[in-house]
Amino acid sequence: MSKRWISFDLDGTLMQNPFGAWVFPEIARVISGQLGKEHDVVSEMVAEHEQRMSQERYVEAYDWDDILVSRCDAWCIEKRIDIESLVRKHSVVPKVYLLEEGILQVLEEIKKLGFSLAVVTNGFYKFQAPVMEALGLLDYFDEIITPERAGTGKPDPAILQKLQGEVIAHVGDRLDHDIQLANRSHVASILVERNLPEELLKLQPQMRANDHGMRLFCLEKWRRECKNPLLSELPELFLPRMVIRSMGELLSVLNEQAMG
Repeated sequence: MSKRWISFDLDGTLMQNPFGAWVFPEIARVISGQLGKEHDVVSEMVAEHEQRMSQERYVEAYDWDDILVSRCDAWCIEKRIDIESLVRKHSVVPKVYLLEEGILQVLEEIKKLGFSLAVVTNGFYKFQAPVMEALGLLDYFDEIITPERAGTGKPDPAILQKLQGEVIAHVGDRLDHDIQLANRSHVASILVERNLPEELLKLQPQMRANDHGMRLFCLEKWRRECKNPLLSELPELFLPRMVIRSMGELLSVLNEQAMG
């Protein structure tokens, strides 16, 4: 029997990783120490990441070790930091955490409905697995697809083609990565947005995406993701098929479809 997949993004969808609050600041401290002065290390690393993304070098864009080597060469210093070791060091609660209570139970219930679960993330496995392990996520997923394993990253549809069977839906928090990926792959695009305004919360998840207020909300979100406040129209490619406020809502929708 062919597998029926639901794929999930990780960061911002299921969990909080330690990069922003812990890993990057430690890198900045070490490098500034080597340079003998304060230096905005993280901004330069992120700029390099964004340049690689703009060139569709999706694997290289998330190779933080290679990015750091590149910057260290530019600063004429030796790279002495192993980023994987920093991730493991900081992958402890409460530095890392699940974004909702009950996420593990929801994943278990979705599996009981007959779905296979996959992670489709732009983070390298060596950076994601320690966080997933610390939070108890690893055992719930049948596949973990990462750029260095797949040879590409989101939003390239080729990354979803690594899943054998039918991909029913992809769930994520970013329009540019997750929703674009799902729409280009012709699978249901499900946006998780935990800060919906009250007027959108009143609508059923299946009805939110077509609401004018949701389109405006997504346009603002897309402007932030693109760092371009002047964008005037959201392309259809970035519009989600469904918008959920929580993983619990996703389970409710799947239960309704199973009953229907």
